[in-house]
Amino acid sequence: MKNNNLKALYFAIVLFFTASLASYSQIERRIYVDTVENNTAKRVHQVKITEDYLIYNEYEIEPAKFIKTVGGFFKIEQTTLEKLMVVLLEFNSDFENDGVRQLSISIEEEGEKLKMNWTQPLTLEPVKASTQDLDGAWLFATRGPDTGQERRGEENSRKTLKLLIDNTFQWIAYDTESFRVSGTGGGTYKAENGIYKEEIEFFSKDNSRVGAQLEFNYKLESDDWHHTGKNSKGELMYEIWSKRIMTGS
Repeated sequence: MKNNNLKALYFAIVLFFTASLASYSQIERRIYVDTVENNTAKRVHQVKITEDYLIYNEYEIEPAKFIKTVGGFFKIEQTTLEKLMVVLLEFNSDFENDGVRQLSISIEEEGEKLKMNWTQPLTLEPVKASTQDLDGAWLFATRGPDTGQERRGEENSRKTLKLLIDNTFQWIAYDTESFRVSGTGGGTYKAENGIYKEEIEFFSKDNSRVGAQLEFNYKLESDDWHHTGKNSKGELMYEIWSKRIMTGS
């Protein structure tokens, strides 16, 4: 009888903790921003959420200065005390300094706003939602034109990801094994009638490139984006990007 009571108590405890750690519905696909001003600069904290993937960027404006980027697959978990965003990182531009591979961030939704308590308390507001031709996540596949050459795919640890959502773009070149980020840049974009335009708002390799505007041609073929034109050095380029399914499940 005593053993039966102990078993019942054990299972009750297990069920309690299982329920308290259950995953909750995901946050809406949006971009959230909080701009914090100090005496010398305005620092932008930008969170991009699509499906179950998150990218966090931190950079300054006036004057322009890139700070950091991290990104990876996330789940929302509710503990007895708080709601947590648990992120399994694919990249971390500060990895050599902090060695961080996973984040647990306390979050709270307040209407359309997203509150995060991570390195500092942030109240992030969503930018205006928008849809365009090239919206979504893309992985660099190969140099064009497409002649059946080998492609770099999901199984390759070395990746270049491009995420386009709500009129914003960002590319990140990284390695999922070393967590090394070799470069990133982002800003606003417009894709219409085969013309793709970017305006740079942050660039890890060269802050002086902020404000630059670039124009390319694009063509969608099945799950491929053919990206052609001239690069920042004025050289002809032809890139093929493939759609990426952004889910860690």
